[in-house]
Amino acid sequence: MDHRCPAAHPDDPTPCTGPVVVSVLDAVNAGADGCEHHGARLLASLEGGRVYALPDAPPGAAIRTFKAADSLRPFCWIDSPRTEPSQLSRAENRARHQH
Repeated sequence: MDHRCPAAHPDDPTPCTGPVVVSVLDAVNAGADGCEHHGARLLASLEGGRVYALPDAPPGAAIRTFKAADSLRPFCWIDSPRTEPSQLSRAENRARHQH
């Protein structure tokens, strides 16, 4: 794939893992369509984001993207110490609050 999907952040070096199958929207309904991989990375970086399958998406595309985003840290391509709640994944924050 010579180009990446619209959901891929310019600083994220990872390639797309498949076709554009989901739409990720932020809290004010701005968004981008993307592959499941970049859709999850974008969703993990948004506060109040949502994901929807595009009409031709395979079954389960949106839920796979949603579940993947849960364990990803916001802007996960940034390599730096992460200790603040806003820098951790949703799953990490849930685990911290269960103790």
